[in-house]
Amino acid sequence: MEWSPRTGGTAVLAAVGVALGLATVFLDPLGRVLVGAAAVLLLALALRDRLLRPRLAAGPQGVAVHRLTGTAVLPWTRLQVRVRDTRRWGLRSRLLELDTATGPDDDGELVLLGRRDLGADPGDVARALRALRPRPGPRPEPARGGEDGVL
Repeated sequence: MEWSPRTGGTAVLAAVGVALGLATVFLDPLGRVLVGAAAVLLLALALRDRLLRPRLAAGPQGVAVHRLTGTAVLPWTRLQVRVRDTRRWGLRSRLLELDTATGPDDDGELVLLGRRDLGADPGDVARALRALRPRPGPRPEPARGGEDGVL
């Protein structure tokens, strides 16, 4: 399964960035700097969303997270999946937390992704990842030879 930012949201970011860039022509010098910086920021976010598709992908080896510096594969055996709910200034935010640290001395890798990064609710993605996690199967019986158990 794969999760990416919504295409419509990326298109809106790019359109608003272009509109702000065109609006700088009609502004005074300070307005050009401020509105131009906002346009560059929105266009950079739209480009990032477009380049890092899919943002998160689950496969048999683990979960692949696409970043600007490359793709990190977090193996299922070390992966802990959590959803962080926080409230600040009356706003609620939910983040998907992917952690590979096995203890206090292990740095591991920590990845935090929000609704915008995933294009879906982080709680839904966490449930899907837990369902996709390979379950350890029953251990095979040791091979037996003849009647006395000797091969």
